[in-house]
Amino acid sequence: MRESEHPRSGGRILVDQLAVHGVGDIFCVPGESYLAVLDALHDSAIRLTVCRQEGAAAMMAEAAGKLTGRPGICFVTRGPGAMNAAPGLHVARQDSTPLILFVGQIERGAREREAFQELDYRAVFGTVAKWVTEVDDPARLPELVSRAFHVATAGRPGPVVVALPEDMLTETAAVPDAEPFVPVETHPALNQMVALQKLLAEAKQPLAILGGSRWSPGAVRRFARFADLLSLPVSCSFRRQGLFAADHPCYAGDLGLGVNPKLLARIREADLLLLVGGRLSEIPSQGYTLLDIPGPAQRLVHVHPDPEELGRVYRPHLAINASPAAFAAAIETVQPPAHLPWASGTAAAHADYLAWSDPSRIRTPGDLQMGGVMAHLREALPADAILCNGAGNFATWVHRFWPFRAFDGQLAPTSGSMGYGVPAAVAAKRLMPERTVVAVAGDGDFLMSGQDFATAVQYNLPLVVIVVDNGMYGTIRMHQEREYPGRVSGTALRNPDFAAYATIFGGYGERVTRTEEFPAALARALASGRPAILHCPIDPEAITPTTTLTALRERARPS
Repeated sequence: MRESEHPRSGGRILVDQLAVHGVGDIFCVPGESYLAVLDALHDSAIRLTVCRQEGAAAMMAEAAGKLTGRPGICFVTRGPGAMNAAPGLHVARQDSTPLILFVGQIERGAREREAFQELDYRAVFGTVAKWVTEVDDPARLPELVSRAFHVATAGRPGPVVVALPEDMLTETAAVPDAEPFVPVETHPALNQMVALQKLLAEAKQPLAILGGSRWSPGAVRRFARFADLLSLPVSCSFRRQGLFAADHPCYAGDLGLGVNPKLLARIREADLLLLVGGRLSEIPSQGYTLLDIPGPAQRLVHVHPDPEELGRVYRPHLAINASPAAFAAAIETVQPPAHLPWASGTAAAHADYLAWSDPSRIRTPGDLQMGGVMAHLREALPADAILCNGAGNFATWVHRFWPFRAFDGQLAPTSGSMGYGVPAAVAAKRLMPERTVVAVAGDGDFLMSGQDFATAVQYNLPLVVIVVDNGMYGTIRMHQEREYPGRVSGTALRNPDFAAYATIFGGYGERVTRTEEFPAALARALASGRPAILHCPIDPEAITPTTTLTALRERARPS
């Protein structure tokens, strides 16, 4: 009998499958429902990161999936633990990130009695996950875990949920391990690349938009060379700015919230759009107004790894079912036209981006200028720093003014999930300790997952969190002033001393109230060798880089 066919507990078989498939890290909140797995991990080389709340654990696993392109792995217990993890699943769904959530489950014999913390996970997560299953027989673990890895990464990646009955994990079976997981790539056809070359030869104002997942550092480099060869203007979709370096002469900016109006005009005026990997969903499409639906006025070449996304919203002139990595390899066969009539427009597009992203041009009310903070971050942080954020108006400062240059330099939720930045930073520093990791969080955003600052302290992860504190849920207040000017309701916050919060947890904390104080404070935080929080109170009037609460209110009131 082969070693792998000796009787093993379900918990041991499961951990062995994770090792076979190359898992190096697991993020979890422990639970009695999967004690057999925790016991098997005791003797495993797989590293376990114990978190303080399941939502943060799932977001850490999602961030790991973004960074590696392989499924991030999260374990939570049944019932409340699984429900707490739901935000991380939703991020993985909307962000097209491979994630596998393993959930402890009640014993098989107690089903359908509403046992303690019982849930039907197929019903609960069926509309969020790509696949939900429950393993009844430990002998099927190699098969079903292998399938989970393939489903999570195939086509448009996303989350998979695997429920693990407690008694199944202690039952033994003799079964061989599965073969190591290998992602399946979908390649474009030769005639499709020929058709693309013909469309480029006929174009006068083409523009590329990069988005989605299933990219790689090599694919990003190949597409950058292609853009350079053709002087092709390139934009990145919402929170996908790592796909094209901001200092590349072809970069035209990102399609997110608060977009440069000149970039929107260029896209509307383009005669050929090359959309690679992305879906051009609600945020990048500016509320589905950027292109006509279903038939765009521009010739649209849509490249996507999932055939169900091709034609789902926009009818493409040329649909290419291919992963971005495979497409980027094939695009090297496309020859540039003899004449590039758009080249001068590409240079102008990059110049417009540089002007739009210059923080020194921005002045807002208050002693602490976020424009000045961003200007110093640009000077002080290395080009490959990983910047993380959750959701809120504060994130505009990062997206607009930080020049993303590293493929894996941005961890941010396209789903708009608050509380993402701190868990993402923990995961990034855990996986890549040599990199500088900075999370930028709003005050409301931070306190949705701030307890996992303790996880950073526990594992000695010297990341920096910049808490931008305006004493309110700023995005909601902004909309409130637009729709119900002067009638503030449900958006004010009373916050703790975030610097003291960091110190109490065992980290480094400092309060920064003036722009000129920030450089030295950042240097001290980075030099501390500990997880750090810089508490940065800003004037509530500074609601965005371009407007104030008073201006919003005055514009909204009837004249």
